[in-house]
Amino acid sequence: MPAKLISLVADITTRNVDAIVNAANSTLLGGGGVDGAIHQAAGPGLLAECRDLGGCPPGEARITSGYRLNAAWVIHTVGPIWRGGSAGEAEILASCYRQCIDIAEERGIRSLAFPAISTGAYGYPASEAAQVAIDATTDSLSDSNEIDLVEFVCFDPLMEGIYARLLAARP
Repeated sequence: MPAKLISLVADITTRNVDAIVNAANSTLLGGGGVDGAIHQAAGPGLLAECRDLGGCPPGEARITSGYRLNAAWVIHTVGPIWRGGSAGEAEILASCYRQCIDIAEERGIRSLAFPAISTGAYGYPASEAAQVAIDATTDSLSDSNEIDLVEFVCFDPLMEGIYARLLAARP
């Protein structure tokens, strides 16, 4: 049975899923927005483990324990900084979603929550980012039996509305 894809407005740090995805910066040492909130909620163990990872380039992903989060795992990925759309941003963003799903499948993770990667401080336009997210996720899950649920967790109703419309338009 294919994975269920849903969108919702929530605080990703409180989601009761196997893994949450962190829209991290390349140091993996915390920052603003989702990244800072996840680090704060998870506690100092997350920062200590991230220090040992040595960073992460854009388009790739790394996994750590969830520490004080409801989620057992945090998958950290670094999205692209928006530079107008002609600098490979869509390919890098799609790679973020694919790599997170690959890691989840390798670890036997059945439920996963994504934030809207790169749409905050990195400036990726919301509608375009959501389309890339849904397309890359759908493609990655097309031959998977491992993952049951993917949540697109949005900070506000406007972003959730974008995801909801795109999800409803899927065949």
